[in-house]
Amino acid sequence: MKKKNWKTVIGILSFSAILVGTGTGTAYGQTLDAVFKLNPEVKVEWKQDNKTFLRGILTSDKVKSEKDVKSFLKINQEVFGVDPDSNLVLLEKETDDLGMTHYVYQPSIQNVPISKAKVIVHTDKNGNVVATNGEFHENAPKKLEQSKKLSENKALSIAWTHIDVDRKDSSKNLKTVDAEKNTLTEKSDLVVYHDDGTYTLAYHIQLQFPEPYPANWQIWVNAENGKILKSVNKVKEAAGSGTGVLGDSKSLNTHFENNTYYLVDSTKQMDGRIYTLDNRNGGFNSLPGYDITDSDNRFTETSQRAAVDAHHYAGKVFDYYYNKFGRVSYDGNGSDIISTVHFDTNYNNAAWIGNQMIYGDGDGKVFAPLSGAIDIVAHELTHAVTDSSANLVYEFQPGALNESFSDVFGFFLDPNDWMIGEDVYTPGREGDALRSLSNPNLYDQPDHMNEYRTLPNTEEGDYGGVHINSGIPNKAAYYTINAIGRAKSEKIYYRALTIYLTPNSDFASARQALIQSATDLYGSTEANAISSAWSNVGVN
Repeated sequence: MKKKNWKTVIGILSFSAILVGTGTGTAYGQTLDAVFKLNPEVKVEWKQDNKTFLRGILTSDKVKSEKDVKSFLKINQEVFGVDPDSNLVLLEKETDDLGMTHYVYQPSIQNVPISKAKVIVHTDKNGNVVATNGEFHENAPKKLEQSKKLSENKALSIAWTHIDVDRKDSSKNLKTVDAEKNTLTEKSDLVVYHDDGTYTLAYHIQLQFPEPYPANWQIWVNAENGKILKSVNKVKEAAGSGTGVLGDSKSLNTHFENNTYYLVDSTKQMDGRIYTLDNRNGGFNSLPGYDITDSDNRFTETSQRAAVDAHHYAGKVFDYYYNKFGRVSYDGNGSDIISTVHFDTNYNNAAWIGNQMIYGDGDGKVFAPLSGAIDIVAHELTHAVTDSSANLVYEFQPGALNESFSDVFGFFLDPNDWMIGEDVYTPGREGDALRSLSNPNLYDQPDHMNEYRTLPNTEEGDYGGVHINSGIPNKAAYYTINAIGRAKSEKIYYRALTIYLTPNSDFASARQALIQSATDLYGSTEANAISSAWSNVGVN
């Protein structure tokens, strides 16, 4: 069906439907007309890059089951561009505390899932379909051109060779409080890899290991010829800030065994525990680390200060997500939270590496020990929350959103100022930080789309500017929080992250997700405030 341009679509939708988008958004006029006749007040964002977000009462028929959702999608098949019977597989159905039900689907081709894609249908407590969003891949082929000629083992071997790591070296046993934490994570799934309109049958290889360096490799291998389609180590670098570990007194939950106290917290409302371990400046060869112990349960040695902060703040972040949102650990399933301090020597960084956090001591000039700032700890654990919910791709605008949501929740845990990492960044120098939500320009970040930096998708290019362009959504968050307050903003941001955002969500998609979340929770006043906040940074 021929695509219509912006002006043509508005002409077709003359019965007061609203087209929301940026630039020259496109739509399928004839089929959208058919849907909007059910309710002409539907608000739509319809884009060319497989993503769409429809908001409003989308159908007059009530939805009582997943079968009804499939029927809704089937009736409007031409609108969404996919056959729900052939191209969408239900992953989960969840009803939230507002009574809304969210049906999460996996787009697929010939029963093979399209990598990094989700489609979500949202219904209200009365059974009305009120929103649909995600990566529909309406232009995907019905049949794949490639056939599977590679075995899974061969694909794994190619992946290990590509990263030039010996698999045996990555599973070497090290001393730790729990030997199982050294176990190598190796996973392979047959998927459809999508890039710039091309769909390729591939193996998605995931390799997570602590040595010879911290790694969370995501690799796609062509299932027909073994070519590496894409590879990225998703270890996320830290936000940081301030003047070092402050020497203040902290309460600790510890574990007592054989007359020894360990930095292990088993008091939280989950099956897992919070572990804090010591790398002993051993770098890659000493992860996940060694037990941190004390004989009198008073961890007051200078060498223990980084561990005390990491342990205490990890507990605080757990409490925040649990008490505010009912989330049990970063993945919602009560998994262990593991922190390793004293990583390497003069290490000016911190990271979530796919299964735990690492914190360097800094070099004393750029950083003090990075675990000494609660917003850094919150930033890293929020990366873990993102990985297990929206799973935002760590490149370009999705990656900048990944960084921004971590910064925003870092602020929610440390709301005394708008700075990120001020407590441990450049110790001895007052008043500076790594980033600022209120004034991104202060730290060489853009705060408007007219300053957006187009960078290469390489490590040197910050994977398309994920740490740089995050200043734009950070400034939108600043405007939002000022307009409606922190209490409402944090609920809206959490809902958007865990319910509406999908792997390839860009800034425009995040705007829509936050508006929809505000509408769900509060109403038009808050939704309009968010709309204005994003307009203020050039995302309209």
